[in-house]
Amino acid sequence: MTHYGQAAYKRIAVDTSVASADPHQMILMLYDGVLEAIRQAAIFMQEGRVTEKGQMLGKAVRIVEEGLKASLDRSAGGRLAQQLASLYDYASLRLLQANLRNDAAALTEVARLLGDLRGAWEQIGKPVAPASVGQVAAAVPADALAVAAPARLKVIDESASTPTRRFAVSA
Repeated sequence: MTHYGQAAYKRIAVDTSVASADPHQMILMLYDGVLEAIRQAAIFMQEGRVTEKGQMLGKAVRIVEEGLKASLDRSAGGRLAQQLASLYDYASLRLLQANLRNDAAALTEVARLLGDLRGAWEQIGKPVAPASVGQVAAAVPADALAVAAPARLKVIDESASTPTRRFAVSA
């Protein structure tokens, strides 16, 4: 298959996935996309391919800002949505710093943070027994949220009876 054929096939596969995805699956796809862009940027960084590294980090920042952060419903999500927005701001800043400074450690840090959030988001989509709802809220380590703004993000708001309903995704 030619390079053009591979690209067309991949684009059709993505378009089909997006068209048939529910909002929860779309957020997972955004996490997967940003993590893949970070992975590729790290490879390009090691190889000294500055242009490609910059393109991948630009893509990662756009996914965080225009996808993940934009999908937060701050009025319905309350404190958790605000904390996630702060974490996404931090991730964007670290990605920009990684690009400017060729900082592989920053890429690793952001990939870990977003990977933890992706794992928690994936767990939210699974049926949860009433007795284990607190475990879903605890799926993101407290230190992952504390990185962006320690005073505001140390504790996830557990006062709600259903933490999995703390924020909503705009379709």
